[in-house]
Amino acid sequence: MALIKIKTEIKADIKTCFDLARNIDVHQESMQHSGEIAISGKTSGLIELRETVTWEAKHFGFVQHLTSKITELEAPYYFVDEMIFGAFKSFRHEHRFQEKDGLTIMIDEFHFESPFYILGKFANWLFLKRYMTNLLEIRNSILKEKAESLVRV
Repeated sequence: MALIKIKTEIKADIKTCFDLARNIDVHQESMQHSGEIAISGKTSGLIELRETVTWEAKHFGFVQHLTSKITELEAPYYFVDEMIFGAFKSFRHEHRFQEKDGLTIMIDEFHFESPFYILGKFANWLFLKRYMTNLLEIRNSILKEKAESLVRV
């Protein structure tokens, strides 16, 4: 199983960061480049414990569908979404939030397993881990920008 871990420092309060990270509308905004939209389940607003969302997006030239479920949530410190249907063999995305010196530290741990056994491991090494890291970094930069802009208001 591959792991991507990203820390993002945000000059905003923890509740704002936590809520933005689980906001379906903000997620869609942050993933515009892939045309990602929520098509069923929770399709707008804040996703909560045990709720699901099905996403449609274009990755690697193909339209794909992925359904994830919020399996753990402890506001405003932690939530987990896990794939219940999609192109991966499995994934678990842990979102952690900590307050430190007037900042919120947002920590993403994205555990994923590709399908197709050895071919999947080769794809991880060749491009998939880098691709997923880039997606998470783009998303986090937009979350950071949005959270910090709300603080200035």
